[in-house]
Amino acid sequence: MKKPVVALVGRPNVGKSTLFNCLVGKKIAIIEDTPGVTRDRVYGQVEFENYKFHLIDTGGVDISKEVFNDEIRVQVELAIDEADKIVFVVDGKEGITTNDLIVRDMLLKSNKRVIVAINKTDSKLFREHEYDFYELGFDIYVNISSEQNTGIFELLDKITEDFNEIDGEEYNQNIIKFSIIGRPNVGKSSLVNALLNEERVIVSDEAGTTRDAIDTVFTYHGEDFVVIDTAGMRKKGKVYEKIEKYSLLRSMKAIDRSDVCVIVINAEEGIIEHDKHIAGYALEAGKAVVIVVNKWDLISEKDENMKKFVKDIRANFQFMPYAPIVFLSALTKKRIHTLMPEIIKVFNNSKREIKTNLLNDVINDAYTLNLPPSYKGKRLKIYFANQVSICPPTFNIQVNNKGLLHFSYERYLENKIREAFDFEGTPIVLQFKNKGEQDL
Repeated sequence: MKKPVVALVGRPNVGKSTLFNCLVGKKIAIIEDTPGVTRDRVYGQVEFENYKFHLIDTGGVDISKEVFNDEIRVQVELAIDEADKIVFVVDGKEGITTNDLIVRDMLLKSNKRVIVAINKTDSKLFREHEYDFYELGFDIYVNISSEQNTGIFELLDKITEDFNEIDGEEYNQNIIKFSIIGRPNVGKSSLVNALLNEERVIVSDEAGTTRDAIDTVFTYHGEDFVVIDTAGMRKKGKVYEKIEKYSLLRSMKAIDRSDVCVIVINAEEGIIEHDKHIAGYALEAGKAVVIVVNKWDLISEKDENMKKFVKDIRANFQFMPYAPIVFLSALTKKRIHTLMPEIIKVFNNSKREIKTNLLNDVINDAYTLNLPPSYKGKRLKIYFANQVSICPPTFNIQVNNKGLLHFSYERYLENKIREAFDFEGTPIVLQFKNKGEQDL
């Protein structure tokens, strides 16, 4: 199911980034008193009661003639276009300004649903402007203080009250959905074409050709699959073309809808830092993954270079050592047959369920073989383990005091679980709980 998209917009320094971090629950956006700090859009995901949605933080719209203001305005326009609902953030201390009116005009033209969030209402100055904001002409107003965390529940309640109306389509749960993700021009669309064996999507050497996520249903060995071709993820700091700037959000939405993420790397260019950032999105979403090294036909001395590439991938992608690696050429279709079996395998592994007695045998053997280190005369004890969910496989482990757990011992237990059971291609989650602690 597609998650709704909500955009925070407003003039500079009204507290959008503080509100963003408050809603997302972790510090992502850059916060500084200097107007214009958030020049690009920042993305996050929000969970509230039974709802989840994507959140975009945008740069502030300013009529001054600084170099990047035209760019910010474009970003805001794109965010408005992408959003299902918009939160218009205004400053309760300062009242309405010319820049607020410019944003108001942009929003009225969009015909999108708008909630006006009057921020900084904890200030005494707010009383002087309390009723001015109704002149903006919108229907819904919520008083908040993102710094004091007041009014946030009411804001979230207004944001999510009609989300059922904007839920997207759903595929049959038995259909495996996989997304093709990666930087622009690594051959994602060519890979989709090779899998489908037909020219179903546009392929071009010019980066940024695929500007939206494209779903295609196809049959492989009698089973239905959905492949999602995404816009190439560009590094945020660079501007290539206006429409390119929101391809990242589309790719994140595709990841969210996928069961498996196929991370495509360009064999010619090798691994760059942004490849790791892209893989990190899939990891954070808890998705099964396959790493594809594309354009392998252009590499000489393939056997020797394959070993080097595997070593390089393992060194750079240390956070997902479980990911299988496939070498192929989408253009020539060499080794293309090796990809689908890997996608099916990692999907099945992400749904793997382990019997409680077998899991406890593995955990107990691992514990006996290598006791955790003691701290001030106290040592971690493990009482019981059970699997609580799949996709990704998640395990609850009851202990005497989870404060005694060292991250290295957690990694040791994960490795032992992986040695005993086939979880290739999928992250697994270990949740340590004190004995008697209830799930939230």
